[in-house]
Amino acid sequence: MPYYYYGFDWTYVILVLPCILLSLWASANVNSTFKKYSKQYSLRRLTGAEAAQRVLSANGVSGVRIERISGNLTDHYDPKTNVIRLSDGVFSNTSTAAIGVACHEAGHAVQYAQDYAPIKLRAAIIPVTNFGSKLAMPLILLGILFSAFGSMSDMLIYLGIACFGLSLVFQLVTLPVEFNASRRALQAIEQGGLLTEEEQRGAKKTLTAAALTYVAATAVALAQLLRLLAIFGGNRRRRD
Repeated sequence: MPYYYYGFDWTYVILVLPCILLSLWASANVNSTFKKYSKQYSLRRLTGAEAAQRVLSANGVSGVRIERISGNLTDHYDPKTNVIRLSDGVFSNTSTAAIGVACHEAGHAVQYAQDYAPIKLRAAIIPVTNFGSKLAMPLILLGILFSAFGSMSDMLIYLGIACFGLSLVFQLVTLPVEFNASRRALQAIEQGGLLTEEEQRGAKKTLTAAALTYVAATAVALAQLLRLLAIFGGNRRRRD
C-alpha cells in the first residue's frame, strides 16, 4: 500500500495521529484532574512546600531549597542547583492535588540523594539525546537530497533515524523515573500521615493523571520512529 494516497500520509494517520490524540487527552486530563482536586483541601492544612519538606526530612535529605515559580504545573526539581521549584498553585496551596505534586518533586530530590540509577542515567543521556534530536531531521533531509548516490543516501537516512531514536530512549528511561517518584511521594504521604485515607485518593489520581502524560509522550516517540522506518525502509525495498 502506498504511503501517500490521495494526498494523505497513511503512516501518519495510522501510526502517529492516534498517539498525538492520546497525548492531547492526557494533557487535558491532568489539567482537569489537578483542577478538581485543587478544591479538595487537606485537614492538616499543610502547604505543598511544607509537604515537600516533610518528604525530604523523612528521607534524611538536607540542603535542598524549595522555591516558588510562576506558571501552571511548572513544578520541577533542578538537580544542578538542588532546588525544588513549585508553581503558584502548589507552593502555598493546601489541596490534595498540590501536596501530591509537591511530594512527587521531592521524590525526585530523594532519587538524586540516594543515587537512584534510572535518574542518573537520564541525566547522563540528556546532552546526547538533545544533540541527536537536533541532527535527526537534517541528516534525513540530506539523505533524501543525495538519493542519487545510493548507499551514501541510505547511510545518512538511517543515521538520522538512529539519532531520532534517542528521543525514544530518553522517554523509556523517563518512565521508571516518574513512576518511582510518584510511588515515593504516595508512600511518604501515607507513612507521614500528611493526608487522610480519603484525601490520599485525590493525590493519587493527580499523580496517575500526570504519569499518563509520560506514557503518551513515549507512545508518540515510538510511533514517529516506526513511521520513519516504514517510509524509508519501504523506499529502500522498492529500489531493491
